[in-house]
Amino acid sequence: MTAIESFTGDAHPYSGGDPYADYRTADFPFTHHVDLADRRLGAGVIAANDEFFAERENLLLPGRAEFDPEHFGHKGKIMDGWETRRRRGTSAEHPWPADEDHDWALIRLGAPGVVRGIVVDTAHFRGNYPQAVSVEGTSAEGTPSPEELLSDDVKWTTLVPRTPVGGHAANGFAVTDEQRFTHLRLKQHPDGGVARLRVYGEVVPDPAWLAALGTFDVVALENGGRVEDASDRFYSPAANTIRPGRSRKMDDGWETRRRRDRGHDWIRYRLVGRSRIRALEIDTAYLKGNSAGWASVSVKDGDDGDWREILPRTRLQPDTNHRFVLPVPATATHARVDIHPDGGISRLRLFGSLTDQNS
Repeated sequence: MTAIESFTGDAHPYSGGDPYADYRTADFPFTHHVDLADRRLGAGVIAANDEFFAERENLLLPGRAEFDPEHFGHKGKIMDGWETRRRRGTSAEHPWPADEDHDWALIRLGAPGVVRGIVVDTAHFRGNYPQAVSVEGTSAEGTPSPEELLSDDVKWTTLVPRTPVGGHAANGFAVTDEQRFTHLRLKQHPDGGVARLRVYGEVVPDPAWLAALGTFDVVALENGGRVEDASDRFYSPAANTIRPGRSRKMDDGWETRRRRDRGHDWIRYRLVGRSRIRALEIDTAYLKGNSAGWASVSVKDGDDGDWREILPRTRLQPDTNHRFVLPVPATATHARVDIHPDGGISRLRLFGSLTDQNS
């Protein structure tokens, strides 16, 4: 297993300038996976026992936390994260929190799945971060309420044991449990603040739901599709192309650097399962002067199958959703979109149904 650098202790007080200049982070081996707690997938922080200084919802905001040293409110310094009040002991003789004291937040994952790694980011929490954190997971049917999740009937599995963390740092933890989880419980011991929570893993959809849908997007991230590889990720990640909904701005799609050779760019996907594809969409929303000039789509059936083209090289228009009905359904487990020569697309949709092999 790859060793993960850990951080403990306070960061230096903020002294001006770039607040990220002394931020502590590392290259974690699991961040190529999708963030299962991405708000854009439908994730949410559904409850917390305390959010006196800063709201729990900040935990899942996209992008890194911001810091304004002059931003104060009626309750004190306003932080871009989740921050609880200071815990106290039971008496003047025992003013310190008990060892078991902690604050907690319940997170509903945007897509259920197997967790490969977690980052508890304490950016800008320099002297007010938790001493330690722990994370638990559970798999629940339907849409349980916070009260139902906190009942004694729910079994929680420890993903990250109680572990010391550092202030103003990205604290990363590899996870080896192979279970499918729908909800997490983040605990901070005894109190403090966390800026962001990222939960990296592999989407594992409910097969009964997919079977009931019949025809659906068999490459969509929320349904269990994923990007295996891409030729270029210079401006934005290739996984953006299979996120829910239409792109709302240029960097919400996939854009490559400008090519100065005679090659082309591509993305390779693994589908939800063996599927029969009947139609597809290639969307270039918000890519106006930088959309791909042409695109083609190929598929293969099985890891050792041969690639075959289902959409020949086709001219794309900028900021446009292109729809194609296949003359004959294509059975596949993998897909590849090739763009020529460079540029970008915002979304790829492959509409079909699972074959009997997946039922």
